[in-house]
Amino acid sequence: MGSLDNKIALVTGGSRGIGKAIALAFAAEGAHVAFTYKSASGAAEETANAIRAVGRKTLALQSDARNSDEAAKVVDAIVKEFQRLDILVNNAGITKDTLLMRMSEQDWDDVIDTNLKSAFNFSKAVSRPMMSQRAGTIVNISSIAGVIGNPGQTNYSAAKAGMIGMTKTLAKELSSRNIRVNAVAPGFVDTDMTEKLTPQQKEALVAMIPMKRTAKPEEIASVVVFLASPASGYMTGQVLCVDGGLVM
Repeated sequence: MGSLDNKIALVTGGSRGIGKAIALAFAAEGAHVAFTYKSASGAAEETANAIRAVGRKTLALQSDARNSDEAAKVVDAIVKEFQRLDILVNNAGITKDTLLMRMSEQDWDDVIDTNLKSAFNFSKAVSRPMMSQRAGTIVNISSIAGVIGNPGQTNYSAAKAGMIGMTKTLAKELSSRNIRVNAVAPGFVDTDMTEKLTPQQKEALVAMIPMKRTAKPEEIASVVVFLASPASGYMTGQVLCVDGGLVM
C-alpha cells in the first residue's frame, strides 16, 4: 500500500528532470500518473514506460502549457479516462538567464508564460473537477529564486515568486472545498538546467550551500509526494524550501 494508492495525478513537464522524478515517485506510491510534455516525445515514452513498469496507468499528453485551451483539453482527457483528478503538480518551466539590461522582452514573456501562466492555466482547469469531487491537492514547483532572488534571473525569479503568491491565494480560495495548495521551492538540483554550468560555476555554487552538494531530483520528488499525500493533510498555503540550507 502506497500513500497515494489509486489517486489520479497530473504532472506538467513530466518527461524529464524534476517532473519525471515526481511522476515516478507518485507511481511508486500507487498513483496513476498523467503528464504533459512539450516536444521531447522520446523522453515522454521512456517516462510512460517506467510508470507502466510498476503496474500503474499513465497518459502522456503533448501540450503547450502556455495555452489555456490546451490545458483545459488535457484535464478533460484525464477526467474522461480516469473519472477524476486528485493531484496537480505545476512543474512546467524553462530558464532564459541574462542580466536585466540585456534581457529581451521575448526572454521575459517566454519565461513568465511557461512558468507562471501555465500554473494559472492548469490550476484553473483542475479547479472545477476538484471542487465537484470536494477533494484535491495542488503542488506548485517554485524555486528559491522566487524567495531570495538570483542575479541574471529577473524573469525566472519573478515567475517563481508569482507562483508563491498564487499558492497562498488559491489555498485561501479553495480550502472550503477540501482542496489544499502548497509549493516546493527547490534549491540547485542536478538536472539539464544545472548541467549547463562550468565546473568553476558549480564549485562556487556548492560552496554557498551549507550541505555542500546539489540535490538529486528524487529529493525534491519525495517532498512533493508528502505534500500530495494525507501525511500533510492539515497543511495548505505553505512553501517548503528544499535547498540544502541555502535560504535559512
